[in-house]
Amino acid sequence: MQKAIVVYYLTDKKNNVDELNALLMEGWKVASQRPMSSGAVATSHSLVILEK
Repeated sequence: MQKAIVVYYLTDKKNNVDELNALLMEGWKVASQRPMSSGAVATSHSLVILEK
């Protein structure tokens, strides 16, 4: 089974890194990761494919 999540990081308080960490603690493993960019803002985005 696979799951895709877009991880974003704007500031220490505006991000969803905790969501990714929770999935990893549940036993999901990173199958692949690709950087993404909108080019217009200073937010970092990454497409992460997880598998269990």
